[in-house]
Amino acid sequence: MKSVLLIGMGQFGQLLGEKLIGMGNEVMIVDKEEDIINTIAAKYTGALICNCMVEDNLKTLDVPSYDACVVTIADDFQSSLEITSILKDLGAKYIVSKANTDIQRKFLLRVGADEIIYPNRDIAEKLAVKINSEKVYDYIELDSNYSVFEIAVPEKWIGKTIQQANPRAKYGINILTVKKDNKYMPTPTPDTVFEKNDKIVVFGNTEQILLFTNRQK
Repeated sequence: MKSVLLIGMGQFGQLLGEKLIGMGNEVMIVDKEEDIINTIAAKYTGALICNCMVEDNLKTLDVPSYDACVVTIADDFQSSLEITSILKDLGAKYIVSKANTDIQRKFLLRVGADEIIYPNRDIAEKLAVKINSEKVYDYIELDSNYSVFEIAVPEKWIGKTIQQANPRAKYGINILTVKKDNKYMPTPTPDTVFEKNDKIVVFGNTEQILLFTNRQK
């Protein structure tokens, strides 16, 4: 269980807060809008109506006691920047701040953010990948070059073993697991046989995997 200070309860902040609470974490929410806090406060460990750009207001929250502080303010970058800086000055252990552009990311990192999130960009990228190839079911970008994908097993692999398909040598793709009947195999072996409707979770260079999936259309 983690303790999280969540500042900015717009749509993204509320979705994140609900997920964190659902996972059993303690979440303290803060927003300057009284109507928002009064509507959702009962769901959370604690709630406060205040302007977090005022340092004295944040001091009352004992910022260093939280495992993570998340700033999700979307419509006022100046506020996000100043709040991130104040949290750093107050001794926050780990700060996650929301950005819309790379320039915002640079400034947020400069004033003390430990991690930057791009919710809109991330959603757009995932949707673009799925639209680009109907055989991609999900993917996680690990960095600018490598990702983990869940994809359909190519028809030409059906009836073959992993060893026979030899995806690492032929395509630079590493199979992490195989999904059969919506259940993941914890340890697929070289002798695992691909069947119709199987899915595979693979790791590799993002461009290589996308090129591979496009060829399977």
